[in-house]
Amino acid sequence: MPKGVPNSAAMYGICARPWGFEVSLVRNGVRYYRQFGRASYGGEEQALLQAQDWRDHIVRSVPPAARRERAEKMRANNSTGVPGVFHRLAPGGRVRGWLAKTYIAPDEILRADFPVEGLGDAAQVLAIRERTHQLDRMTGLARPHPAEEAIRMGLSAHAPGPRSPKRSKSEITRRNNTSGVSGVHFKTPNPNHPGYWLAITYSTATGSVSKAFSVKEHGNDMAKSLAIAERQNQLAEKLRADDVAAASQVEHGKSRKPVASREPRPRAASGAKRAH
Repeated sequence: MPKGVPNSAAMYGICARPWGFEVSLVRNGVRYYRQFGRASYGGEEQALLQAQDWRDHIVRSVPPAARRERAEKMRANNSTGVPGVFHRLAPGGRVRGWLAKTYIAPDEILRADFPVEGLGDAAQVLAIRERTHQLDRMTGLARPHPAEEAIRMGLSAHAPGPRSPKRSKSEITRRNNTSGVSGVHFKTPNPNHPGYWLAITYSTATGSVSKAFSVKEHGNDMAKSLAIAERQNQLAEKLRADDVAAASQVEHGKSRKPVASREPRPRAASGAKRAH
């Protein structure tokens, strides 16, 4: 969006990237950031919905600072030591007055001048006191974006439809995949070999599991179908084994850590188990 123009309510705090979407919100100096890739959620629509859900969760659970709290924050360009209190200088640099100023609303800006001439040193004290009175009229939370209040009230602009769970790395189809199914590859040990379809899955609990289906034995289409079915079985077993391992860690008092899934590069045919 052009500078000074807020994003739409649906895209508040969300930035589109070539690979998906990223969410970035700042609360009291703390940045809340997360990425939502299209590949991880099965497409752009689901990635955006997940990003919006997480954005809404942060908005509701971590509200922005109160308006008064933010108004009392010392700015880098403040030269008086008191936020909202400014001095007026004469041409020679002499302080000729003190000003208390507070922004309440677009049509309500409070200000009061206290000239040094006639008030002396009391002018600064009076300006500081007036600033406190002005802040008493400031209520509510800061508004980083017009959509914040609607989100906190549960009036989200995005669809409430079903959400796809995040895919593990094992389930993401890579760019160099030729089968259209992650973990399923066509291999040919040499140019004269008819080849085979290989299903391979890596699990932190069981290590690498693979099974090959010969094109000569089953035909190309059937061998590929068998490899895809085997891959689904491997993923189901991987999930079960990882859950058992995680439960065992909890039972023995160990902290449960996220299971990182990664796919090793498929090896040559000698390392694969052939199905006949």
